[in-house]
Amino acid sequence: MRRARDTASPRSVDDYHRGMTERVSAGILLYRQRHGRLEILLAHPGGPRFAARDDGVWSIPKGEVEPGEELEAVARREFEEETGHSLGSAGLVPLGSTIQKGGKLVHAWAVEGDLDPARATSNTYETEWPSGSGQLIEVPEIDRVVWFEPAAARVAIKAPQVVFIERLLVLLESHSAS
Repeated sequence: MRRARDTASPRSVDDYHRGMTERVSAGILLYRQRHGRLEILLAHPGGPRFAARDDGVWSIPKGEVEPGEELEAVARREFEEETGHSLGSAGLVPLGSTIQKGGKLVHAWAVEGDLDPARATSNTYETEWPSGSGQLIEVPEIDRVVWFEPAAARVAIKAPQVVFIERLLVLLESHSAS
């Protein structure tokens, strides 16, 4: 696993790119305190490729940033598109960034909130299935969201995104100590 970059989040993808060709995403790590325990919301990718996969494929709700877009605005928009839940004007806490296995740079922000997974809805996309068949099917980008305790979230989430959970825990620990 690559070591996550501990970078301050730039305001836009242009601030980071400076001519680079890598893909950039921005997302939200929603958390809540439930019965005295921390829970973290993760999203499971939709479609037949992920239907039977679980550990290591979950993610924070996130989406790709186009040049000129503000990272925080993209994180908010993608969270709403993938969960059907608006964050409104809730303050976001930067968690920095990490690089995923394929080279995608992911920026994340934490926000405390609540969401009923049974009421979550996701946008859809078309994909070829079965692969190579030429047949397109429409699938949800996210097929479900689930609240996890931190230990279970570390197992479920893509390995490079574990750093976001760790950074959230450090932030919450520092706030409770002050």
